[in-house]
Amino acid sequence: MTTLRRRLPDIVQYSVLSLAAFLSIFPFIWMVIGATNTTSQIIRGKVTFGTALFDNIASFFAQVDVPLVFWNSVKIALVGTALTLLVSSLAGYGFEMFRSKLRERVYTVILLTLMVPFAALMIPLFMLMGQAGLLNTHIAIMLPMIASAFIIFYFRQASKAFPTELRDAAKVDGLKEWQIFFYIYVPVMRSTYAAAFVIVFMLNWNNYLWPLIVLQSNDTKTITLVVSSLASAYSPEYGTVMIGTILATLPTLLVFFAMQRQFVQGMLGSVK
Repeated sequence: MTTLRRRLPDIVQYSVLSLAAFLSIFPFIWMVIGATNTTSQIIRGKVTFGTALFDNIASFFAQVDVPLVFWNSVKIALVGTALTLLVSSLAGYGFEMFRSKLRERVYTVILLTLMVPFAALMIPLFMLMGQAGLLNTHIAIMLPMIASAFIIFYFRQASKAFPTELRDAAKVDGLKEWQIFFYIYVPVMRSTYAAAFVIVFMLNWNNYLWPLIVLQSNDTKTITLVVSSLASAYSPEYGTVMIGTILATLPTLLVFFAMQRQFVQGMLGSVK
């Protein structure tokens, strides 16, 4: 009885955590189950596996040029993420390492942009991209994301843990600032880069509103837009939509689980 009383808090804690985990993962489970059922079965709320999986897969591949839309999504996600990490980490490094009277004022202005909703920027950005002749291109999707205020803030905060002695020693050895950044800072802060990569990759992959506005032809659309168009049809085939949603979700799951340890280390601010 005494042992049960001692373990009761742990039992309650793990029970609550198990329930929360189940509620979190249930939508994905339901999506997988729905991919095996027909539209009418999904509408009726069937929560058991069906026999329409291969029909739904065939329907999705018949309606969607899967290699093309995946290539569009991968290109935007990877190139956009690489450019964002490069530019934003350089900015975060510069804000932390270099002293000036205007540094904090400029940094404050950058942080204030976080409070501006994207809806207020859509029309000016659309006009800007139109004047630059970049509408219906993937470059127009990536450009607004490159200088991310949040990622700049994240790298500056992480740079506070960077050993300044390494930078001083590198200067004594004659290294230039760009050499210190690429040869010393980047390897030391690799866990920070890993965490930022996961965050930015997911943002770029799941980006919906801005690509919906800019991309106008089917040849340039991403998997997110294609799945959304299938779901918004007059008579949507929900089983087909579930297949597309699963395929659109898999890359982000693979990236997160492949870099889970580095992501945790980066979010905790560890430096190696």
